[in-house]
Parts: sequence; structure tokens; C-alpha cells
Amino acid sequence: MSESKPIIEFKDVTFWYGQNETEPALKNINLTIHEGDYVALLGLNGAGKTTLQLCINGVVPNNILGNFEGQVIVDGKDTLETPVREMAKIVGMVFDNPEFQLSQMSVGEEIALGMESLGYSYEEMVETIDEVLDIVGLQGLTERSPFGLSGGQQQRLSIASALAMRPKILVMDEPTSNVDPIGKEEIFQVAYELNRKRNMTVIMAEHEVEVMAQYANLVVVMHEGEIVLQGTPEEVFSNVDLLKSLGLRMPQVAAFGNELEKLGIMTLNGHYPVKLSQAVETYGRLFEKKAG
Repeated sequence: MSESKPIIEFKDVTFWYGQNETEPALKNINLTIHEGDYVALLGLNGAGKTTLQLCINGVVPNNILGNFEGQVIVDGKDTLETPVREMAKIVGMVFDNPEFQLSQMSVGEEIALGMESLGYSYEEMVETIDEVLDIVGLQGLTERSPFGLSGGQQQRLSIASALAMRPKILVMDEPTSNVDPIGKEEIFQVAYELNRKRNMTVIMAEHEVEVMAQYANLVVVMHEGEIVLQGTPEEVFSNVDLLKSLGLRMPQVAAFGNELEKLGIMTLNGHYPVKLSQAVETYGRLFEKKAG
């Protein structure tokens, strides 16, 4: 979505945790994300994805001890000069384990917690709670205990709590890693609708490459604190050898095309379908020829 304005800019960002770390967690990061982008962050554990995401709301470097170089600009604000509580109005954060974010006795109180700290009136909180529960599909559960919800529902509650702050950006750090397949689909659907229908910028670290290929317009691959590859899903997943060397896999439909090409059955010139609809069109031509 490069026609829209940049909403996040990393400029030569390097960050070391603590005082004695010899290797930085982030190394010379330069990245531009535009308003309305859906960004997939890929990489093995320890690649730097979480640290990069914590830079977006200013927790790194403001709340975490370390050495920071460079600049992160989010919606026109320099995160180094902007309090994290102010960044929370722009950036909503959702982490991998929803139970770690839950602390209140009811769903409504959980959502109200952040709004109270920002001085929302009671009437505003009631209206907002109803609105965000409707967005994430948890209508009617205001009085339920968060700890009585399923994993997928808890994660959607975490998203609702973030949305209550009216952010422009939603940052999600492996949000489906602790939920079942049904819960995963619920979370992916909520993120998709927020991005497509509300033009919210979504940055998601995730291992489900099929889903990321389906929804993301920008894929960023990280390894040992560096961005080693970025582009559209089609561009990124055409780099078969590099992805394999990093221990990452391709979407199954792309891997199938790569195998067909290696066997000499089909010539794709390294440009593989990454979505099911693309695969049907591409491989359908092959089966038509075989049938003919």
C-alpha cells in the first residue's frame, strides 16, 4: 500500500539489551511501513521480531534497559521522546499468551482498565466496551470472567482491550501460538477485518506462513537481529534457497510449485503461487494440458 503515507519508520536502529551484551538484538534496522499495511514478521525464535515490535510502542528503549541507536518515528512521533502511555493511544499491543495480559474479574473491567488510566468517562467506557466486543465477536460477555473464556476468546479479548484505546496500529506477537485451530482462525479473521474494513495497520509476527501469504501485503524476514529480506509475499517466497538456509518454510502451494519445477514438470521461473486462488489458476493449466 505504498500509495498511502508512511506511518512507521525505522532509521538505522540498533539495540543492545542490558549493559554487557556483545551482540545487539537489532542491527541497523531500516524499515518503512505505510498506513493500512498488513505486515508479516517471519523468523526463528531469537531473530529479533519481538524487540522490533517493542520499538514501535516505545517500550524499547524507554522501559527496557539497553543501548539504543537510531530513530523510530510512529505516526509522526519520535518514540525516544514520547512517553509509552502516549504511544499506547497510537499502538495497540497483543502478545502470545493472553493470560499474561488478563488481570480483572470481568470482561468489561478488563477492557475498561486502560481507558480508566486515560481518563475516559463512565459513559464513554460503556459505549466503547460494547463497540469493541462487537468488533471481536464477544458480544454479551461483558460480565463473564476472562479466565472462563477459551484461549481464542481470551486472545480476542486482548485485542478488544487494545482497540478500546483507539489505536491506528495493531501489533501482534505470535497471537495464535497458545490457541487451538478454531481460535487461530478467529484471531486471523479479526485482524484481517480490522485491516481491510477499518484500514488499521497490522504488524503480526507469526509462523503460519500460509495465512501470512494470504493476508499480508508486506513480508519482513528477520535473522539474528537483521532484516534479511522484505517484499510482497510473492517476492519473498520466491527466495527458496535463502528461506531454507534460515530454517523457514514456504507456503505449501509455493513449495509444490518449486518441486514441480525441480522435476521439470512445469516452468515457473522461480515465481510461485502463494495463495490457494493463485495455485488453482497456475496448476489448473498444468492439469488441463495433461487432460488434453
